[in-house]
Amino acid sequence: MNDQVTILGAGAVGLCTALSLAGRGVPVRLIDRGEPGQETSSGNAGVISPWSFIPQSLPGIWKKLPDLMFGAYQPLSVRAGYWPRMVPWGLSFLRNSSAQRVQEIADAMEPLCMPSVDLYRRHLEGTGQEHLVQDCAYVHAYRKDGRDLLQAIDYRIRADKGARLELVGQDELRRIEPALSPGFKSAVLIHGQARALSPGQIMAALAAKAERLGIEILQAPVDGLRRGEDGWRIICGTQTYTARRVVVAMGAWSAELLKTLGIAVPLASERGYHIEFPEAGIELNNSVMDTDAKFVASSMTGGLRVAGQAEFAAIDAPQDSRKQARMQAQAKAAFPDLVTAAPKFWMGRRPSFPDTLPMIGEFGGHAGLYAGFGHSHYGLMMAPKTGELLADMLTGRTPNIDCGPYATGRF
Repeated sequence: MNDQVTILGAGAVGLCTALSLAGRGVPVRLIDRGEPGQETSSGNAGVISPWSFIPQSLPGIWKKLPDLMFGAYQPLSVRAGYWPRMVPWGLSFLRNSSAQRVQEIADAMEPLCMPSVDLYRRHLEGTGQEHLVQDCAYVHAYRKDGRDLLQAIDYRIRADKGARLELVGQDELRRIEPALSPGFKSAVLIHGQARALSPGQIMAALAAKAERLGIEILQAPVDGLRRGEDGWRIICGTQTYTARRVVVAMGAWSAELLKTLGIAVPLASERGYHIEFPEAGIELNNSVMDTDAKFVASSMTGGLRVAGQAEFAAIDAPQDSRKQARMQAQAKAAFPDLVTAAPKFWMGRRPSFPDTLPMIGEFGGHAGLYAGFGHSHYGLMMAPKTGELLADMLTGRTPNIDCGPYATGRF
């Protein structure tokens, strides 16, 4: 058994970790049941933002839950059979919503998000796909007067950390994004970020680069993980692989795998949906969030993508097809000239901890077993820096940030 590192999961986190390790001369094997980066990582909203370090658990969120679940837009839902698991997770989530705790979580998310644009551009160098990361602003669009918007805690935290925020009225918003409905009265622009013109194509480019660098990529289901006398045994159907060091980066599927080792983690399968309009007839200049419907829209190589919804359900539950009509209606309301013919509907699973932070690092009592999962809504942003941190840990370097907030034993 050599010094090869085996990474279970070839989504954004797995691919970025593999590239960071290969850049340091470490041999790497990636194992994933599907094509690299073509599951959850391929279907997100495409936001690559150094400033997206605000957790979901904001102060007063409990007061908004009824409207989020049963109001006009219904961006949040919980399947009936999931409530027994949802209640303890939800209570822990609410305990992380105090102003002090939100600041602490933002402080921990910031170093994971901040280098995201630069690191993606570094990983894409030489692939011929560098154009897939495009500079833009993040437009948070509101249907109300925006005079006091910048006083909200999320914008104050961003401003304190150096974000360039701009409050614009209806006329300027229409100039910036003419496809938006005139029902939007104001917006906050978050400058200094980028968007992915195709997350799936970016992942494919990174996978191709990984193979050119000698990284072994295997497509196989990971059925089990066992500790052996001299390392780990990874069971993939009738085939067994061995490795001294293993990184679990299987997203929402990580918890089930770890259960077999007696490791319990409060990881929820929070599903997100998108609907993509291939002949949209409109073009957005930036990533645009409808702050009422809680969706993000972006023009991509495959059309206009509208991504949103937070649905808590069992990991193997089928998608809720009723959400397609709702999301399509909301997209049409936000963008009146949108051509909605032949839409493509998609669902993916976000791995979410109640404190919004991922697990990054070695599991205590399980030498050579590392975590790289639990990035919630922020996986695309956090993946490159997560890969750098894991590469540091696996090569004996001291990470340049405090990794305590991401500790595997924090729960």
